[in-house]
Amino acid sequence: MPIPRTADPAALPALSPEETLRYSRHLLLPQVGLDGQKRLKSARVLLIGAGGLGSPAAMYLAAAGVGTLGLVDFDTVDASNLQRQLLHGERDIGRLKVDSAADRLRDLNPHVRVETHPTRLSADNALDLMAPYDLVVDGADNFPTRYLVNDTCVLLGKPNVHGSIFRFDGQATVFWAGHGPCYRCLYPEAPPPGLVPSCAEGGVLGVLPGIVGCIQASEAIKLILGVGETLVGRLLTFQALEMRFREFRIERDPDCPLCGDHPTIHALEEIADACALPADSGAVLDALSPRELAARLQGEAPPLLLDVRTPEEAAICRIDGAILIPLAELERRRGELEPARPLVVYCKSGVRSARAVALLREAGFRDVKNLAGGILAWADDVNPSLPKY
Repeated sequence: MPIPRTADPAALPALSPEETLRYSRHLLLPQVGLDGQKRLKSARVLLIGAGGLGSPAAMYLAAAGVGTLGLVDFDTVDASNLQRQLLHGERDIGRLKVDSAADRLRDLNPHVRVETHPTRLSADNALDLMAPYDLVVDGADNFPTRYLVNDTCVLLGKPNVHGSIFRFDGQATVFWAGHGPCYRCLYPEAPPPGLVPSCAEGGVLGVLPGIVGCIQASEAIKLILGVGETLVGRLLTFQALEMRFREFRIERDPDCPLCGDHPTIHALEEIADACALPADSGAVLDALSPRELAARLQGEAPPLLLDVRTPEEAAICRIDGAILIPLAELERRRGELEPARPLVVYCKSGVRSARAVALLREAGFRDVKNLAGGILAWADDVNPSLPKY
């Protein structure tokens, strides 16, 4: 159903002659028209993340004439971002993403005000960051931030235009307590820490965030205009390999601890990162640095190296002499390893290898350690000739 309009037409800002020309194709649409374009100009939208999803969403919202765009991101531009994060270019590597994004958006549309927030979203700042905005576009790439965005939007009564991507699959919806379900109605609890791979581990098709981010921008514009049927109560999924969209109905959960009939969550709290290693993991405390491993490999009784990444990752770079057993296959293939021989496990950054260490210790392996920082740290500290990804 359409989201009702809330702004008083008489209080809306006027369009300059330059803006009238720029948005002329909008003005010809009965569902937008002059009043609708003025509503876009008066709107304030906060984007969480200036990366894969934030890039297309921000650019199309700026092009559409949304008056104020806020950007929350603490990260800097990396070369590996450029395959999908179109707000940034080669010359922006090393810059704060919010600064790079602001330059691009202001060049795209100088009539748009861009507000940058170069900070990590947290339970301490989320309410203050989101309160001045009309709606939030969530382009987060991790579970703690998604729950934090959702919880803040529910407590503030703001729409949350959600999107997520992984490998070839994406999804989008609009969470808006009072009008439909929230994120916790769909996903009551975050997955345990260390269970879910990130896009940095599993990869993502470069065009996928463009498709999902554009859907998010479209939903945000409809919410501002109060036209059409939004994704409130509907989860839209997209599979790029099959080029197929599917739609699922999602209902508000009356037992939801946040937006249900008897809520138990009344304040923001941090949630453990499902893509990270648990802080109390023994593999964190019992790990070898790259230089320590290099020294042991030169010793009289070098340890066996176990690479638990995927074959695709191993084809990019690897440490000489390592045995490749992907983490997903380790439980059934651990018989290929010698339990009595010292073993050092590595992955890209140290997270998957830590899970492998825990699995092997449970299976009776006694002398098994994790390579701290993974092969990326090895490339930094021992072998700079290795390509990084």
